[in-house]
Amino acid sequence: MEEKEKFDINNLVRENVKGLQPYSSARDEFKETSSGYMVFLDANENPFENGINRYPDPQQHSLKAILAERRSVKVENLLLGNGSDEVLDLIFRAFCEPGIDNIITLPPTYGMYKVLSGINAIENREVLLSPDFGLNVSEILEAVDVNSKIIFICSPNNPTGNSFDENAILEILVKFNGLVVIDEAYIDFSQRESWLKRRVEFPNLIVIQTLSKAYGMAGIRLGICCASPEIISILNKIKPPYNVNELTQQRAREQVLKEGLLQTEVTEILNQKRALFKALNEVDYVLEIHPSDANFILIRVDDANKRYQQLLKKGIVVRNRSSQPLCDNTLRLTVGTSKENVRLINTLKEIN
Repeated sequence: MEEKEKFDINNLVRENVKGLQPYSSARDEFKETSSGYMVFLDANENPFENGINRYPDPQQHSLKAILAERRSVKVENLLLGNGSDEVLDLIFRAFCEPGIDNIITLPPTYGMYKVLSGINAIENREVLLSPDFGLNVSEILEAVDVNSKIIFICSPNNPTGNSFDENAILEILVKFNGLVVIDEAYIDFSQRESWLKRRVEFPNLIVIQTLSKAYGMAGIRLGICCASPEIISILNKIKPPYNVNELTQQRAREQVLKEGLLQTEVTEILNQKRALFKALNEVDYVLEIHPSDANFILIRVDDANKRYQQLLKKGIVVRNRSSQPLCDNTLRLTVGTSKENVRLINTLKEIN
């Protein structure tokens, strides 16, 4: 791989996106100038108030202000999406030219990167993790060519649960002249610091987070993208005007402000995870328990298909990850409540 040139985001943006004039909605054009009673006759809405008859704020200003404060970033560094999957799709559509460009993923990892590459007609170059689920940095960089636009790194990783070595990620950030997307869906369960704290050092870094895991709001679908203002501006060009609905914004504002509840629930999940680790060591057919910085544990068993079906018959649904590279005979167990975990362990000990 050649020495990295000075990073310029304009070299990565698709030509059609560069010249795109984004859609301007009624709520984009209106700028509030008075705190008094306003009559809204601009957006062809039903005028009868029911709490959701108006279009939502297309830029989610009040929610972004809260999230920016909580994450010690500026509002202009944030883009919100209908789940992280929409954010990831926007990144593909802004920077990857169909049929020409490629991305690099690191299996076993989150499956939507591969799905989105297929949807957007982008070549997906897969570089397997090492047998101990580490980053093969030299192989990753060797896979890069002039059309490589993005490297996706999920840390803590799904389905393995481990966080990647900081120096390995640093080497990729320094040597790769494309975008490095670090997916931190599980960062709230980890003792590692978020890469948000290093964002200003690397103009090619995009950090993805979510309210679906630690915040307990998977049902509202709210994904968070943090990047340079230049990258955020490009993504704002192509996002749907009202991609985050009013109910999602309301619930997110309420829940994000409950920092005490977040810490209480995360602490309980981590305590339960430690108890699960201890109990799993007493199950004969559990052959390996992988370290986890997330709210789940990946275990290797004697026969994953058999154990999966046995648990299912007992009313317990886990995830069989055996089809994933390096994950033969593995089950992924999400950490549940104390009552759910006791039932899981008792069932694991009963079946044979």
